[in-house]
Amino acid sequence: MFETLVKIKDDIWLSLGQTALMVFSSLAIAIVLGGALGLFLFATSNRLFVKNMVLNQLVGVILNVIRSVPFLILMIFLLPLSKWIVGTKIGSTAVIVPLSIAATAFFARLAEASFAGVSHGVLEAAVASGAKKSRIIFQILIPEAFASLVKNITVTAISILGYSAMAGLVGGGGLGDLAYRYGYQRYQTEVMIVCVVILIVLVQLTQWLGDIIVKRLNRKNLS
Repeated sequence: MFETLVKIKDDIWLSLGQTALMVFSSLAIAIVLGGALGLFLFATSNRLFVKNMVLNQLVGVILNVIRSVPFLILMIFLLPLSKWIVGTKIGSTAVIVPLSIAATAFFARLAEASFAGVSHGVLEAAVASGAKKSRIIFQILIPEAFASLVKNITVTAISILGYSAMAGLVGGGGLGDLAYRYGYQRYQTEVMIVCVVILIVLVQLTQWLGDIIVKRLNRKNLS
């Protein structure tokens, strides 16, 4: 077992780097786009902002459709889009496109819930004081929801990590690809075990870091 791992140590590091690229890139896109969509869904469902149930339902249905499709199917379906955007259907860069779309839809709903969790009374008081809606959003709504948003970003990052493991089935690289090629196709169970252990460690570290940040934010809000 040890000899096998020594032989493929470069592959392990390469796969780890590919996984990091997929996760961080798609997470960054999901935070920006998903956060904006979550804010849009909250604002268009709230009479204090720009309530518009037609647009709210339309965007909501699109997000629900994306979330309803299993990621493996969505990834295969969106590979032509990856080809158009990044110029290839193979590799970690190509997988970032479907990963980002799936993660954006996932995080948008979580972000909407985070914004909805902000005290309605606080928002009403801000509106009654004559504050502009943009100021309420950026100086009250987002700061009040920030701890919850960080918690949901952590959940999204872990989900993306799980999604990225499926990339190996379409030649996307990463730890999932390494486990599939060596652990499944070549029957080297020890390689699959190592990949699983690395993924478990990454999930635990992500959750631990997210919990620490949330605790500090909550402590700061209480002080």
